[in-house]
Amino acid sequence: MSDRLATTSRPSPARRAWRAALVVAGAIALSAVADIRDGAAQGVPAVITVTVDNAKVMRLPEKTRTVIVGNPMVADVSLQKNGVLILTGKSFGATNLIALDGTGEMLAESTISVQAPQASVVMVQRGLDRESYSCTPNCQPSVQLGDSSKYFGEVSGQADTRRNLATSGGK
Repeated sequence: MSDRLATTSRPSPARRAWRAALVVAGAIALSAVADIRDGAAQGVPAVITVTVDNAKVMRLPEKTRTVIVGNPMVADVSLQKNGVLILTGKSFGATNLIALDGTGEMLAESTISVQAPQASVVMVQRGLDRESYSCTPNCQPSVQLGDSSKYFGEVSGQADTRRNLATSGGK
């Protein structure tokens, strides 16, 4: 047994190549982590919270040329000049946001959390049907995702009719 411990063998060329590949892969992974941390150091939060149907203005690293949203049904973004980003919550849930520079290198990655409005919204449950009201200070119908289809359609229809009347000058 002591003979085996004293004997050392050189790794085969294939094993040395495998070890070298692991070292390179580790360096690339550490570089990506450093890029993400650099993005966080530039003011990009790890989790961005926005309310559904609301927008938030935030700043990305100045080198940002491309912004990717994992699920555009949850949130939408519009990249402006100088790294200014407009983030809009579209439906409840979570997705991710990735910022890339002009060469495709990742500058930052964040989680986007789209939540329901909390202040002044009253939800009335009638069996399986739900209706939402905005009470600021008087309660008015205010459709929310998750309201019953009938209520959602009626209130949305009224809002569309009112908007059309306002934009057409009452004609």
